[in-house]
Amino acid sequence: MSFIYEERLSDSPYVETITHGRTEGEGSSLRPAETHWHMVFVRYHGKAQLIVAGPLTTSGIVSYTEGAEIIWIKFQLGTFMPHLPTRQLLDGQTSLPEASGRYFWLHGSTWQFPDYENVDTFIDRLVRNDVLVRDSVVNAVLQNHPQEMASRTVRHRFLQATGLTQSYIRQVERAKRAEELLWQGKSILDTVHEAGYFDQPHLTRSMKQLIGQTPAQIVREYRAEKLAI
Repeated sequence: MSFIYEERLSDSPYVETITHGRTEGEGSSLRPAETHWHMVFVRYHGKAQLIVAGPLTTSGIVSYTEGAEIIWIKFQLGTFMPHLPTRQLLDGQTSLPEASGRYFWLHGSTWQFPDYENVDTFIDRLVRNDVLVRDSVVNAVLQNHPQEMASRTVRHRFLQATGLTQSYIRQVERAKRAEELLWQGKSILDTVHEAGYFDQPHLTRSMKQLIGQTPAQIVREYRAEKLAI
């Protein structure tokens, strides 16, 4: 499978990254757990489709079809659509109906498919029409800013906006941090300590579930790449 893409940050506080790519071949690859939800615009054989993909609580396999042009909008944690709560998208996706070759239906209205250059304008329109909103409490809590509200209220707002608990988001972030450390050449024992795991079995279980590989597998891949240089 060959996939060519470019990615950029967004000026919008509602969006983390915007990615544009094209599949040059057919195949599949491993993907980690994902705490963010996405809008995915796919053009294939002259047809356009919008897929709203929810957060993914475990690692898995993603498949690609040759000849597809794809735009991913990765939303910031705390951004959500009130009429389609993120918790309803958890570990799944939904395809929105096409209105015509250039338009799709969303929340009772037709919207034009964006291209890579005008995605930010598309997002601004969603916000102005209250289709897309953002709960600032989520970002504040993740940055460890104290909140003057009950923990039960914070938990409810996390579930509404992200579909996940704060604890689970932290688990995924920690597993991804551990993966980064291993790819930087850290030993497994050092990674256990620096990423804050109890012990090596705890690290192994977490990474197998959330990254799709054990620490030992990543270390072997890292060493193989170093030898190939």
